[in-house]
Amino acid sequence: MNTPILAPAAALVVWSIIMLFWMAGTRLPAMSKIGMDLKQAAPGGRGQDIDPNVPPSVAWKSHNYAHLMEQPTIFYATIMILALSGGATDLSIALAWGYTVLRVIHSIWQATVNTVSIRFMFFLLSTLCLTILAIQALIVTI
Repeated sequence: MNTPILAPAAALVVWSIIMLFWMAGTRLPAMSKIGMDLKQAAPGGRGQDIDPNVPPSVAWKSHNYAHLMEQPTIFYATIMILALSGGATDLSIALAWGYTVLRVIHSIWQATVNTVSIRFMFFLLSTLCLTILAIQALIVTI
């Protein structure tokens, strides 16, 4: 098994947990400030239901955490395919680190500044890294 390819995936997992704590650390005080109490939440309520009631800069962290639970799942699967197949190369390791770094930058940008055109550029570049990784994974498995 090629384990160096796993490091960028592990780093993105840790970053996702950091975003979870950042989201909670801003959302809970914002909810308290506007008088929202989790004990009085309606059954079946979701985190997204809170977003319209908190400042946008608080909601941005929640949106980013959700994004980290979406496309990166494809990244994790791709990394596992490359690791298990032994098909990881120096290029794929560099691309995996590129994907991870770009997703972290995307997170920080979205959570703080959130200019969509800039954020989209980070997303597009990370998606390009992922696309090449996915093609490599397909090639080594067929």
